[in-house]
Formats: sequence, structure tokens, C-alpha cells
Amino acid sequence: MLESITVPTMLLAIAGLVAGGLAGILIERRGLRRARSRLEIDGRDIVESARLEAGSLRKAAELAGREEAQRLREESAREAERRRAELERLEQRTLERSETLEQKLEKIDQRQERLDRRREQIEAERGQLDTRAKELVDRERKLGKRLEEIAGISREAARRELIGQIRDQARADAAQHVREVAERARNEAEREARKIISQAIEKLSVDHSSEAAVSVVTLPSDDMKGRIIGREGRNIRSFEAATGVDVVVDDTPEAVILSCFDPVRREVARLAMDRLVGDGRIHPGRIEEVVEKAREDVQATMRQAADEVLYELGIHDLHPKLREVLGVLRFRTSYGQNQLQHAHEVALIGATMAAELSLDAQLVKRMGLLHDIGKGLTHEKEGSHVEIGYDLCKKCGEKDGVLNAIRAHHGEEPARYPETFLVTAADAISGARPGARRESFEHYVKRLEKLEEIASSWDGVEKVYAIQAGREIRIMVTPDKISDEEMARLSERTARRIENELQYPGQIKVVVVRESRTVDFAR
Repeated sequence: MLESITVPTMLLAIAGLVAGGLAGILIERRGLRRARSRLEIDGRDIVESARLEAGSLRKAAELAGREEAQRLREESAREAERRRAELERLEQRTLERSETLEQKLEKIDQRQERLDRRREQIEAERGQLDTRAKELVDRERKLGKRLEEIAGISREAARRELIGQIRDQARADAAQHVREVAERARNEAEREARKIISQAIEKLSVDHSSEAAVSVVTLPSDDMKGRIIGREGRNIRSFEAATGVDVVVDDTPEAVILSCFDPVRREVARLAMDRLVGDGRIHPGRIEEVVEKAREDVQATMRQAADEVLYELGIHDLHPKLREVLGVLRFRTSYGQNQLQHAHEVALIGATMAAELSLDAQLVKRMGLLHDIGKGLTHEKEGSHVEIGYDLCKKCGEKDGVLNAIRAHHGEEPARYPETFLVTAADAISGARPGARRESFEHYVKRLEKLEEIASSWDGVEKVYAIQAGREIRIMVTPDKISDEEMARLSERTARRIENELQYPGQIKVVVVRESRTVDFAR
């Protein structure tokens, strides 16, 4: 096949290929020239548009610069004008101030000149006064010598005598003034206290009953005594062992006596005895059953009594232990006065007085209710009811005011709250009212003897009388030894000593009497 192809044919084929390639090259070159011409045209257009835009931007910038420069020049001119005006005002103010200062300096100079002239005048007058004073001293000395010669007494002696007279007069005036002030204060205080106390008392009306250490149980007949004693005394022994009280069966018709110093146990025994007598079945087993039921009923009665008092007073957050001890006071007495009723009275009276004086009435109720709470445990713990009540309330988280009232109402610590004074006063009112408490004859006699002993211990006391059941003491003094001024001090000292050494309900009036008598006879 290759052999059949001739050289000319091959040349012609090669020439055709070369011609085709040259033609393509020429065509591509013409396309490149056209593209280059288009690019040159586009470049010249872009350059021209950029040159035009740069020219417009330059003109705009030049215009804005000229406007900004004009604005800055105007602002600078206005600022300069403002500062110039401010400087002119400051200059004018400075000139005015300078003129004012010059005028003030001129006035000061004139005043200084007047002061200098006045000082010279005063110095001259002082010299004259010194000379006059020397003359007066010499004249006084001469007159003093003349008076001493005429009176026949030296100046020192006269001074001492005058000072003594003035001192005596001052003492008399002071004593009179003290007496007047004390009397006026006493009258005003008594009037105000009487009003407050009367308002407190008139709002409270209660019954008082005296209780003893024995209880009497009435029997339907004397035959019941034998059943109470039982065969060989087994019933009465069982009853005494179960209740802890002594049963006295004597010749008293249709009655047996229950004796015990614990009022709660005595009340349990009384209630159990009433039920046994009413039921008629009396034997050891029945006795133990009835006594236990009576003990539960007494406990319920104490709780109910405490709840009633707390409800009436509006106290709802009392500790359960305090509530329990408060119920025990239902069967506790002091000088015949029921202690729960006494605590209730103190709370109400103190709260009424607190309301009149704009104090905390609710706090006074709480303080008055708990001030004698320790009396409910005195049969179980050693110590005074004050310390027992203080420790109990402190453990139960009571406030410091309540703790202070417990101790202060018996003077074991000073009162730190105004409400404490009201509780102490209410305690005295509740215990001192007629019929509230009874006092043994022996204690009454000892109190009167102590009163007379205190009043008789002072010098110048002639006679002493305790009257009105010890509510008043009258002291008769010797007129030669006790003056009118000393009477007030004597009564005050006697009253303070009675307060410190005696315990008594209410108050004791101290009256000092000084009587001078002159006797002569016409013959």
C-alpha cells in the first residue's frame, strides 16, 4: 500500500497540511488583532472615564474644602468675639471689685482710727478708775476699822457669824423647799396612782376563799366510818397509801377529815372519798381504781383551769411545761389566797395600768401571770419560789422581761423595765386588798413590834404607836432635840428602813409629830 503512494502525492499531501495550518494561524492572528484593538479601545475609554471622574472628584473636594475653611473661619471669629466679651466682663468685674475693696479698706482705716481714739479714752478712764478704786479701798479699810471699834467685834468674827446665820437660814429654806417639793410630788403621785389603781381595781371583781391543810368529807351516816376503816383497818391503810394523805376518823358526827399539806393530793383524796362514799363499795381494789380516776380528773381540772386563764388573758404561745405548772397553782394557796387566781388578778390589774400608761399591756399580762409560777413546784424542788420560777421560765425560753419580773417583784434584782414596776404594784394590790389573804396572829404581832423597834431607834424619839393594824406608824419626837426641818428627814429615813427590813402588803404611812407646849399658871 505504501509502495503504491508516489512522492508527488506525498508532497501534495504535506503541502495541503501546511497550507491548512498556515490558514488557521492567519485566522487566529486576525482574531487576536481584533481583540487587541477592542482592548485598546476599552482601555482608552476606561482611562478617559477615570480621568473625568477624578476631575469631578477633585472639583468636589476643592469646593468642600473651601466651605469647611469658611465655616472654621466663621466659628473662630465667633469664639474670638465671645472670649473678647468675656474678658471685657471680667475686666469690668475686677474693676468694680477693686473699687469695693478700696472703699472697704478706707472704712476699715476710719474704724481703726476711731478704735485707737476709743482705746486711748478707755486707758485714761481706767487710770481714773484705778485711782478711784484705791481711794475706795482706803476708805473701806478706814470704815471697817471704824465699824470694828463701834461694834466691838472683829471682821473675821462678824464674817463667821454672818456665814453661820446664812448657813442656818439656807438649811431651813432647803428643808422647807424639800418638804414642799416632796409633799407636792407625793400628792400628785398619789392622786395619779390612785386614779390608775382605782380604774384597774374597778374592772376586776373576784371572790376569795380561804383554804386550810385539811378537807372535810361529809358522810351520810356514822355507819359509813366503819366501812371506810374496813376490817382491821385495811381500807383506810389502802386509801392512805394510794393517796398520800392522812385520814382522821374521830368523834365528829357524819364527817371524816383528810389532812395533807399538798393541796393536789388532798383534792385527789377528797374527790376519791366522795365517790367511794357515794358508791358504797369500799375495798382495796376499788379504792385504787377510784383514786386513779380521781387523779386523772384532778389533772384534767388543772389543765382546764390553766387553759381558761390563758384564754381570758389572750396568751396562746405558753410552753407546755409552764401550762402544766400553771394548772398546779389552781390548788396552791398563799396566806389563804388561791395562787392561780392571784396570778390572774396581777395580770389583769397590771395590764389595765399598762394601758393607762401606754406601755406593753400584753407583756405585763405575761409577766404578771408567771411572776409566782415557782410556787407550783416548791413542794418538789428545793429553793425559793423565785429561783425555781426563774430557772423554769429561763429553760422554757421566756423573755428577759418576764425573768426580770419574777426576781424583781421580791427585790432580788432591780427592775430593768417599766412594766416590771407595774407587775410589782399589781402583786401588792392583789395581796393587800381586804379579805385577799389572812395573816397569822404571831406574824402580825412580830411585824408591829419590828415597826415600833425601827421607829424607836432614832435619837430624839419619845413615843411610837403602830395603828390601823400596822398600816400607819406615828412617831412622837422631843421638840428640843428634833427641829421642824429634821422631821422630814426622820420620816424619810424611817420609811426607807421599813422598806429594806420588813415584808408587808400594801404601804405603811409614817407620821412624825413634834409638839411644843408652854404651861403657866395665873395665881
